[in-house]
Formats: sequence, structure tokens, C-alpha cells
Amino acid sequence: MKQSENKPYSTIIPMQEIDSPGTAVNPFEVFDRLRESTPVRYDERRNCWDVFRYEDVHYILKNPALFSSKRPISDMENLLIMDPPRHSQMRGLVNQAFTPKAIAALEPRIADIANELLDEAAARGGMDTVHDFSGPLPVIVIAELLGVPARDRKLFKEWSDVLVTGPQMNTEEALRAVMAERHEAMRKLGGYFTGILGKRRGKREEDLISLLLDAEIDGQKLTDQEVLSFCILLLVAGNETTTNLITNAVRYMTEHPEMQEMLRRQPDLMPAAVEEVLRYYPPIQAIGRVTTSDVELGGQLIKAGSQVVNWVASANRDGAKFEDPNTFVPDRKPNPHLSFGFGIHFCLGAPLARLEAKIALNLLLERFGHIARSGEEELQPIQSPFVFGVKSFPVTIS
Repeated sequence: MKQSENKPYSTIIPMQEIDSPGTAVNPFEVFDRLRESTPVRYDERRNCWDVFRYEDVHYILKNPALFSSKRPISDMENLLIMDPPRHSQMRGLVNQAFTPKAIAALEPRIADIANELLDEAAARGGMDTVHDFSGPLPVIVIAELLGVPARDRKLFKEWSDVLVTGPQMNTEEALRAVMAERHEAMRKLGGYFTGILGKRRGKREEDLISLLLDAEIDGQKLTDQEVLSFCILLLVAGNETTTNLITNAVRYMTEHPEMQEMLRRQPDLMPAAVEEVLRYYPPIQAIGRVTTSDVELGGQLIKAGSQVVNWVASANRDGAKFEDPNTFVPDRKPNPHLSFGFGIHFCLGAPLARLEAKIALNLLLERFGHIARSGEEELQPIQSPFVFGVKSFPVTIS
């Protein structure tokens, strides 16, 4: 099979089999079929490799030397697209700010924010889960961690949404338009954070930006560009994953109302149920890598420099790894899903996302006796092949 010249934009094009709204919001039968028929396949239309089985996705994610995270199209280098040894140094630095103790200390503030948002929803008798609850909550938390004023949160959300958007059609024009929007959002974010950096240089505060300005790696301070890339990474990663995790959990609980009652009676089950939401309806459904040398996988020869898309949403439903994979088991143990990645690039914000989801969902169930989806409109998927989520999810609460 001929592999054509590599186009770095190719992986942000939707996979044809899940390119309609119906399959995009429920792609799992498609993944089941592809996992059986073509577990490792080259897609000429998108000019990249797709990998669907758990064993293969796991192998790729744990081998960064063979499957690199570096991207030829990134606006600025950050942890997601960095390889060792620099990745190890930078990650060690950020881990200082995300210790278990530091995350646990956020619990009361997360609960306060969630309750404020639910107070507003209660007054209305309903909410759009995305716009009124699961979207604002992580944005407010990460904005406060970074030291961003409350008045600028809406801008934050708009910019970070643009950075994960993909094209609606597989045309050069659509690709160029999306990339132009991304560059503009990055420019605005960079300018915004440069302003905050200037203020923090004059006067440190109790926030992550101040911590990053004081940090050193091998006796060297971070450059402004490195601090900026950290801020943008934390904003986008901390926002999108948690928003979709909470929304996808609410979606499942409205599709299966008996789950609401079970979790209301047994709130201690929530951490395990959150893990099962991550497996069953993962907020990130695919992770991209680039081969550093020729490699054979699933009987296919993948040439060096090839784009490889690892379909985590498919791997998480692989019957070779998970018993009864298409059934939601709220207390599933073990649950080695790959929704936060694996290995050196395991999601830095995973503990915070888990905590936010656990608090938000327990409060939602504690405060409201019945949550049901409202409206008859078809679910609209987020316009990104790497993200599994919906643009809007209105519910009634009583």
C-alpha cells in the first residue's frame, strides 16, 4: 500500500466512517467493526494510519522513542508535543504545582463554584449542561489557578474552544480556514498572557504563573515562551477534557436514569463511575503520534515520519481487554482505560479532572431528584476528530 507524502494537517480531518452527526455522537459500532476488520489501516483520504486495538494503542503510547509526540504544525512547543529529555524536565516542574496535596486543597473551592452554577440552574428549572455547568466549572478553576481575573473567563473559553476545533469538510480551503482561526486564537492568548507575565514580574501572586516564573531547570529559568506555552496548555487541556467528561456523564445518566438513582444512593461509587464514563464515553477519543523510524504493527509496515492516529475510544471497547466492553459497569475493576493516555504523556491534569467530575456529579445528584434531557433536537458533535463530546446538552432538573 503506497503511503503518500506526509501532510501535517491530515489528522485533523474527520475519519469518513464517523463523519456524520449521527455516527460522530455514537461511533462505537463503527469502531467495533474497524477493530475486527482493519485493526491497523492506512487511510489515503486523510494520509495517515489509524490504530483501533487496545494492545496496539497501548504499545504506541508507551513507546515515545518510536512514536513521537512532536508536531510539525504547532504554534509553540508544549508538553503535549515534546519528547524526552526536555519533556521529563518540564513535566517534573509542573508536577510541583499538581501534587496530590495541592489538588485536594482545591476541593472546597470546586464545590463552591459548582454550587453557585447549580443555584442558577435551580432558579431556571433547567440548564444547558455544557454552557451553564460543565463548561464554566473547569474554566473558572483553571483561570483562578493561573491568576486570571473573573471578567476574562468568557474570552478564555472562546479561545480554548477554537484551539480544538477541526474542519467541517476535507478541503484545503476548510483546513486553511481552521488553521488561520487557531493561529489567531494563539496570538490573542499569547498577547493576553504576556500582559499577565509583565504584571507578575513586578509583583508575584499566589498563582501558577508566579510559580513558573520562579522555577528553574538545571539552574536556568524558563523563557517567557515556555511559560506562555504552559499557560495555554493548562487552559486548553484543563478545560476541554473536564467539560466533556462531566457532559458525557450527564448524557449517560439521562440515557439510563436508573444510574442516577444508584449513584444517589451510593455516592461512594462515584470515583469508579467516573472511571467508567472515561472508558465508555471518553472525552478525548484519539491521540496522534508520528513514527521516528520504520515500524511494523499489526502486520503493516508504517514508514518513518508517518502520522498515526490512536483511537482510544475503540481501544476502550476492545473485548480482548475488557469483559463485556459495551456495557457500562459503574464499579468496573480493574479499569485500565486509555482515556488520559499512557506512559510519559499521561494527562497531567487527570487528578484535577477526576476531582472536578466527582464533585460536580455528586452535587448535581444530591441537589436534584431527577435529571432528564430536554428538547428533541439531534445531538451536535464537537467539531474535532480528536474530541468526543457534544456542543450542547439541555436538561430539566427537579
